[in-house]
Amino acid sequence: MSTTRLAGRREWLGLAVLALTTLLLSLDVSVLYLAIPHFSADLGADSAQQLWIMDVYAFMVAGFLVTMGTVGDRIGRRRLLLIGAGAFGLASLAAAYASSPEMLIAMRALLGLAGASLMPSSMALLRTMFQDQRQLNTALSLWFSCFMVGMVIGPLVGGALLEHFWWGSAFLLGVPFMVVLLILGPVLLPEYRAPGAGRLDLVSVLLSLAAILPVVYGLKSLARQGWEPLPAAALLAGAVIGVVFVRRQLSSPRPLLDLRLFADRALSSTMAVLLLGGVVMAGVSLLFSTFLQVVEGLSPLRAGMWMVPQAVMMIVAMTLAPVLARRFPVHRVMAAGLLVSAAGLFLHTQVDGEGSLGLLVTGLSLASAGLAVPMALGNGLIMGSVPQEKAGTAAAMTETGGEFGIAMGVAAFGALATAVYQGALPEWAPQAARESVAAAAAAAATMPDGAALLEAARDAFAAGLNAVAWVSVPVFAGLAVLVLLALGRPRAPRAGEARREEAVPELVG
Repeated sequence: MSTTRLAGRREWLGLAVLALTTLLLSLDVSVLYLAIPHFSADLGADSAQQLWIMDVYAFMVAGFLVTMGTVGDRIGRRRLLLIGAGAFGLASLAAAYASSPEMLIAMRALLGLAGASLMPSSMALLRTMFQDQRQLNTALSLWFSCFMVGMVIGPLVGGALLEHFWWGSAFLLGVPFMVVLLILGPVLLPEYRAPGAGRLDLVSVLLSLAAILPVVYGLKSLARQGWEPLPAAALLAGAVIGVVFVRRQLSSPRPLLDLRLFADRALSSTMAVLLLGGVVMAGVSLLFSTFLQVVEGLSPLRAGMWMVPQAVMMIVAMTLAPVLARRFPVHRVMAAGLLVSAAGLFLHTQVDGEGSLGLLVTGLSLASAGLAVPMALGNGLIMGSVPQEKAGTAAAMTETGGEFGIAMGVAAFGALATAVYQGALPEWAPQAARESVAAAAAAAATMPDGAALLEAARDAFAAGLNAVAWVSVPVFAGLAVLVLLALGRPRAPRAGEARREEAVPELVG
């Protein structure tokens, strides 16, 4: 008979606090994109400084997720969460009143470091608060849904702020959320410290940074600039150092990142699904937004409005996923979602140069909703498959995989789409038009017969989108088969199923 403790009112109120934090983090990112022209003009930031203002946050988050996940297990997940909240609030205040591009870059770096402590701590605390698998699935679905809500309302909130206030208001938005967390966190959230965690391996911390940061930089640079020696060298250096990092973790009695967790079939197969699904959707989403603005000729505001259905479908799917998992085996629900994604992206194989807006939006909405199902349930499986004292590490691995998935998707699928686009352009197209469809549109505006070039460029870009879709469909179909084989034998884990016996955690508060 299961003795799993069910969560009560305190845990659900604690979930609300953590969900607000998640909403803030997604809101903060989406709002900032709108503020770029404003702070660039006010601070006199050049193009390189603008890139650093945007990218340094992602670099710091990706680089420190693994470290922060382990630090939280050692010093206390709630303590690290509150430290991160305080740092995020102070850095937001300083960023809002930054007087130079260099100061804003430094504050964005600190925001990234604080964000790296907030995400894995929040996710690991949910594992502590919701020990019943069914409740954990529901909690994680609601938590991720708040992230999507932030992405949906971010442009609307940002537009309203920037219309009535100065650009610094985009950063001040996060301060009230952090104040709420600092006040209610100690009351509603339990503390957890892994028993016998030991000292932090600083050499492993340095190795992880030296491996992750060059890889993320290399992927981002290759996606933005194409093949160049420096990003390629960064990728190679990061990979080599990554091998050294892995060998150290496998030989250490108390590793920074416990790679032995991947021996668990549920964790390793679900991580693969989330990583590859993120790779595909990152690339597809990049092409989708470009198609709306350049091929369809929509304004940024109208393009943003056409992206709302995708986010709404994801929120609905994340909410329904744990409900379906109560009636059907989890592996079948996840596989069905992945097949829905494959069907949605199959629609993208039929998109042509113009007049395909409905097909494009429907396809992306189905693909996003389908992937939302394994996202909601898969994270529950990952967190439920590890011992309590490793929850922070598992959360950090999940978040790091997401960061890598986005960077890899943009780089790989962006390169594929560009290659197909360039090959599909007619020979008479000028060299400038071969850089991108946006460059082709700009060149067409200066040519007497620009309409023909613009039509050819739109058709070529659609061909690139089709190629990405044709690659994506078998990826999702293959992931559905992987889920059925890996999680369906000897039997699928079901929502509410008790886990193996665990060591008694140290709970405080």
